[in-house]
Amino acid sequence: MHILIVEDEENIRIVLKYNLELDGHTVDLAENGQIGLEKAQSKPDLILLDIMMPVMGGLEACLKLKTDPETKEIPVFMLTAKSQIGDIEEAFKVGADDYLTKPFDPTDLSERIK
Repeated sequence: MHILIVEDEENIRIVLKYNLELDGHTVDLAENGQIGLEKAQSKPDLILLDIMMPVMGGLEACLKLKTDPETKEIPVFMLTAKSQIGDIEEAFKVGADDYLTKPFDPTDLSERIK
């Protein structure tokens, strides 16, 4: 599976990439929502998207992904430190398919991807 990770924190990108590649996935990286939108045009099978990022945040990026006919069918998992009910509801309103909070369990993430 081809997975796009959109995350501004380099250490988290590295850990996610490492774990997902161990599971046999191909991984592409982006450090903000704008770059993530550009890389999503390659049509990955899944996008892991942080909410709080510079340039363009994850909620705006998710909304754009889900309203673009070219990318609207790509599943988007929000992976974020924001854990309030309102944050979760907002993510699903803009089209998120799943919501995981940091810190995350790599095994749980792998299971959800399957």
